[in-house]
Amino acid sequence: MAEIKFTSRAYCKMILHAAKYPHCAVNGILLSECSKSKDSKKPSNIVYVDAVPLFHLCLHVSPMAEIALTQIDHWASTEGLVISGYYVANESIRDTSIEKPANRIADKIAEHNSSACLVVIDNRLLSLTMEEPALIVSQFADVKWKTLEKSSWSVPESCLDTAATLLERRWQENVIDFDNHLDDITLDWRNKSANSAIDTYSSQ
Repeated sequence: MAEIKFTSRAYCKMILHAAKYPHCAVNGILLSECSKSKDSKKPSNIVYVDAVPLFHLCLHVSPMAEIALTQIDHWASTEGLVISGYYVANESIRDTSIEKPANRIADKIAEHNSSACLVVIDNRLLSLTMEEPALIVSQFADVKWKTLEKSSWSVPESCLDTAATLLERRWQENVIDFDNHLDDITLDWRNKSANSAIDTYSSQ
């Protein structure tokens, strides 16, 4: 099984997106720099370096999702990144299930990247202290998504500290997803200001 790591940008932006809309389900895309295995069917080590928040209203409206994924894929390619994961946080605090539409999007990503992960944010673990990673990580194997042991993936302690600081400073209010962007195209879904804040607090 491949080793999976989440950087501060990837982890914090997922958490901030979920925290901004605690009354809604949210979803998004994960980007990585992935060292490809010689065997294309064998998962390779993967480092998630960024996340792009998608929606908080209608998560699985195909035309909007296609537009968003096309834009993300084009931008990611210019940054030397690849779409290699999908995340979701459900509306109910205790719900960690994955709906069929989410599976379909994740399946499509896995067709192009055998290391792709499907991540569910565990709302029960979201807090201002962020004592442990609030993630449930699955990877595609044997024709289905299998939940990974926590020993198979890692979120550095510094990521948790950064996420806690950002939540304390209410940085979730500044996160832009594609719903926001489609309402006002001047709002930047690449979240450059959030990236800068994450980088700043990560280095402290």
